[in-house]
Amino acid sequence: MNHFPAAPLRDRTIDFAALATQYRTALLSDVLPFWEKHSLDTECGGYFTCLNRDGTVYDTDKFMWLQGRQVWMFSMLYAEMRPNEGWLDVARHGMSFMKQHGRDAAGDWYFSLTRDGRPLVQPYNIFSDCFAAMAFGAYARATQDDEAAAIALSTYRNILRRRDNPKGKYNKLFPGTRAMRGYSLPMILTNLSLELEPLLPPSEVNDNIDHCIREITGSFLDQERGVVFEAVAPDGSHLDCFEGRLLNPGHGIEGMWFLMDAARRRQDQQLIDLAVDVTLKTLHVSWDETYGGIFYFLDAHGKPPDRLDWDQKLWWVHGETLVALAMGYLLTGRPELLEWFIKVHDYTWAHFPDPEFGEWFGYLSRRGEVLLPLKGGKWKGCFHVPRTLYRCALLFDELAQKQRKS
Repeated sequence: MNHFPAAPLRDRTIDFAALATQYRTALLSDVLPFWEKHSLDTECGGYFTCLNRDGTVYDTDKFMWLQGRQVWMFSMLYAEMRPNEGWLDVARHGMSFMKQHGRDAAGDWYFSLTRDGRPLVQPYNIFSDCFAAMAFGAYARATQDDEAAAIALSTYRNILRRRDNPKGKYNKLFPGTRAMRGYSLPMILTNLSLELEPLLPPSEVNDNIDHCIREITGSFLDQERGVVFEAVAPDGSHLDCFEGRLLNPGHGIEGMWFLMDAARRRQDQQLIDLAVDVTLKTLHVSWDETYGGIFYFLDAHGKPPDRLDWDQKLWWVHGETLVALAMGYLLTGRPELLEWFIKVHDYTWAHFPDPEFGEWFGYLSRRGEVLLPLKGGKWKGCFHVPRTLYRCALLFDELAQKQRKS
């Protein structure tokens, strides 16, 4: 079950070694066992992701990006954390289902399938491909499987070919009226290029990351406001419409830790500092001063958002923010990052973990009440929570080493 801190961090001296233990224990003793126990479809293959609070299945459709995310998670942990054969079995279980059923004849990944693997929704969403590439890349790294590596690379290059028109024939917008580019794809490609680094020539990794950094910092980052917009015109300008004014704080902050990760490998302190500044500015504009937590969506001009769930508090937004703050503090030592980390940590651990059945709730009201008791669904799977716990544990290990030396 969940292991809660004895008291909020604001009431304690910060012990990074204890934080590393807290996050790692929650990963290994709570979150991963929940998915290992409840998500495997032993009859048809792949994973159930629509799980009630207690882990019972309430829908059997299978969504390719969630299948890929879980394959990636267990493959990555096998390769990076420890060679647990049970983890590899879980990864192989999903990988085999994806390989057999997940793609159309052109190699594009469907959005969703029936339980037994028949296509339900066409491959309109390029993020199914992104997480398939991550999945097969991680599985190849864990097992040295040449076929998995080939699938990862062919999928990755297919994504690059499609990135200027990611939805292709499935784009429902009328052509030529209000062209827009989305932040999500360069954000994901920054991380995906790093994930596939062992399979790619170094020049290709660097070129693709350079392209993504230019797009993010040159087009989607509003230099005056210091925050990232979800969509911009082709020339990077802002459009005065719902989509053009939309801020997604969780996406913005998640992308900033992807930039920090890339910048750390390149020893680019200027990019690290920029990403930290954007993270802090985003938190300043998106933190709910009345009830706590981070808003899901905002309108950049303060107008009513078109998203009716704008004021909900979501699991992944808070998890990705914890990673960004811990990483930023490790790389810069700026005290305001630690102050914000304490605030977000205390809110997250007080509201999202479920001490009775394990794992985390996903959807809270603005006041922090559980809106949906599910642990998984069409959008929530075995990804953001365990990745947050794993990445934070590693970052706290490094901070603990620094703390012992000081």
